[in-house]
Amino acid sequence: STIILDPYDVWRLTRGLGVSFEVLLQDKLELNLVEGVILPNMKTSGEQERCGFLNEEGRCSIHGLRPGFCRIFPLGRFYENHSFQYFLQVHECPKPNKTKVKIKKWLDTPNLKTYEKYIADWHFFLKGLQEYVMNLTSDSSSNSNSTARTISMHVLTQFYLTPYPEDGDFYSEFYKRLDN
Repeated sequence: STIILDPYDVWRLTRGLGVSFEVLLQDKLELNLVEGVILPNMKTSGEQERCGFLNEEGRCSIHGLRPGFCRIFPLGRFYENHSFQYFLQVHECPKPNKTKVKIKKWLDTPNLKTYEKYIADWHFFLKGLQEYVMNLTSDSSSNSNSTARTISMHVLTQFYLTPYPEDGDFYSEFYKRLDN
């Protein structure tokens, strides 16, 4: 399955690897249409659809910087009422005694409460945008398609392409951009 990246994932990768989003797009990431909106995802290659960050032994070479989707595996998120709950995808992971690990430790993300609020806010912002764009494009005029493209480019520019400040406060910058 495709690993779609949110702005925090990309922020974590670009800072941790010391490269720009554009550089990552050259071989590690790609852009795809997700319900009408263009979003970045991990680029996979070969018959096994291997992630570009796997090393020779098939292990993750960016474990400390891995995206949220990889962090929560084998958990999933169920979204409702502007919030979400975790659920265990029991068939995804053969490891026994999965109930013993605390989510906080598993996610290994600083300021977990802030991060979870951000995840919910980003999810519902995107959902609204995707519904809007899908309604637009159902009216197959070239005008509405160009509006959809403009929206996508704006989201990419606002949340992914424009570098976040060096001092490292991702969240306050993210919310500034979200308000815009």
